[in-house]
Amino acid sequence: MKLIFTLITSFILFFQASSLENIRDKYSSAHLSKANAEAFSKLVNGAESGSTMNGYKAAAKIVQAKFAVGEGRKKIITEGVKSLESIIKSDNDNVELRVIRMSVQESLPKFIKYNTNLATDKAFILKNFSSQNSALKAYIKKFAAQSKSFTTADRASLK
Repeated sequence: MKLIFTLITSFILFFQASSLENIRDKYSSAHLSKANAEAFSKLVNGAESGSTMNGYKAAAKIVQAKFAVGEGRKKIITEGVKSLESIIKSDNDNVELRVIRMSVQESLPKFIKYNTNLATDKAFILKNFSSQNSALKAYIKKFAAQSKSFTTADRASLK
């Protein structure tokens, strides 16, 4: 009986990890087209809840706002930002949520004025990098490689 339980648990954990890796992969290209943004939104909205997944759901709203027209754009961004901030407040030690917020803050135009956490989030990510699992470390390195906020020295410290 214990063996069956262990196998089922292992299968579920493997599926969740591969699902999260797929979401991370799709997130990095969601901003490239309206079709990508919609596909990413559909993917995350079909996933189970949890603080990290909810962070991606909030980011999906913000990404979709890029392709919205008119006054609805600002409302979508505001809703996504409020949601993301609430999620981070409830799970303040989640490194991946900080990566999500950094990516959102770097990608939004400066006039939106949602860029006040870049330095804090970067410092938090650098401080907590070594205690993350290997998949998240790889994701952070990939993000840092293209990020405007990480210096060459910062990138080199991610080992």
